[in-house]
Amino acid sequence: MIVDSHCHLDYFSDTEVEEILSRAAEAGVERMVTIGTSVPQAEAVYRLVDKFPQVWGTVGVHPHRAAEGTMPTVEELVALAQHPRVIGIGESGLDYFYDKAPRDVQQEGFRRHIRAARQSGLPLAIHAREADTDIARILAEEREGGEFAFLLHCFSSTPWLADRAIEMGGYVSFSGILTFPKSLELREVAARLPEDRLLLETDSPYLAPVPLRGKRCEPAYTAHTAKVLADCRGVSLERIGEITTANFHRLFAKAA
Repeated sequence: MIVDSHCHLDYFSDTEVEEILSRAAEAGVERMVTIGTSVPQAEAVYRLVDKFPQVWGTVGVHPHRAAEGTMPTVEELVALAQHPRVIGIGESGLDYFYDKAPRDVQQEGFRRHIRAARQSGLPLAIHAREADTDIARILAEEREGGEFAFLLHCFSSTPWLADRAIEMGGYVSFSGILTFPKSLELREVAARLPEDRLLLETDSPYLAPVPLRGKRCEPAYTAHTAKVLADCRGVSLERIGEITTANFHRLFAKAA
């Protein structure tokens, strides 16, 4: 079994979701997590996880949307996560590539999500793009207030950030970017990280892996990334499925 630890099923229609889940099962992707990107969008997450037993969810505010309205308080984020099939906080983090929200606003939102993760006991899904130094700094500073679990989702950052995350007890998830021809450094990172910190995802509908570049991505495509990760590490596809599924359940312990 393979788990897609990060996708956006609310981007698809209900009919499409049913078809997507069927194709995922055929590809061996039997479970997936649909991700929160805003407070209003949490309702879409709830609807999906209530309707489809193979889908779990997270709640949070994406850094692109950090300046839209009022950022929820820590307590409000924790309250949103009380749904029995919500298993994580986020996605939150920093995106200095697009800079769709002021950086100080992104950083404050990131800190609130970290504190909500600590208070709720749920892991935080982190979006990190062109912000490695501040991501690592804020994670280190917030750990002084107590431990929290976290995942660097759709990892495409520097090896330095991967190492800092592992040192702080974090996990790293690889998407279809791992399969791209130019992702040589990323595959080197995937080859050497501890096996007990690795997860898989699609970030669908984005980032379809080779050989499906240009198509709308969906959870079934996690299998292609899993194959490349297996090749990077010199193990079988079955073994990568075992490793990443065990890691998923260790990190997202609420997903019983």
